[in-house]
Amino acid sequence: MRPLRPSLALALVVSLVAAGTAFAAAAVITPTRVDGVHLGDTHADLRARGKVGPIRPGCELAPNTKSAKLKAPLKGSVNYTLSSPRKVDSITITGGAKARGVGIGATIAQIKAKFPHAKIDHSTDQVFQLTLVKTPKRPHGGGRIMFGVSTQTKRTTIIGVPFIAFCE
Repeated sequence: MRPLRPSLALALVVSLVAAGTAFAAAAVITPTRVDGVHLGDTHADLRARGKVGPIRPGCELAPNTKSAKLKAPLKGSVNYTLSSPRKVDSITITGGAKARGVGIGATIAQIKAKFPHAKIDHSTDQVFQLTLVKTPKRPHGGGRIMFGVSTQTKRTTIIGVPFIAFCE
């Protein structure tokens, strides 16, 4: 059996590394979307594109609310408006996506390094045991990103676009 030529072996290694990094890249969070899920998209459209699961009841404390789980590689859920057709009102991420390289597990210092104008809100520390870090609204119609940092572990456990929907 003949050994591979060095140039062919190098090309093979480069292509395998490029393919590996393409699959390892996390989905992107922006102030208006997460991966292919945009604020304002209808449930029927997201379901047809395979981004969310079936629609289900939302928060038990608010009647008629609806939500759906995000499909892999994202982890989290989508909350819908009360009107018909149901449109995306907020997106909650618990894994599988990053905003400017900041994802689940990040500290407040890491968030502030990537979002220097973010504001820290301690009003939910006692009730939800989360410190909220809110990015400012983006100019030209952009929204915001909200990070929920556990007061216990000091790490991000939840990310909301444009806010974290609490139901407790």
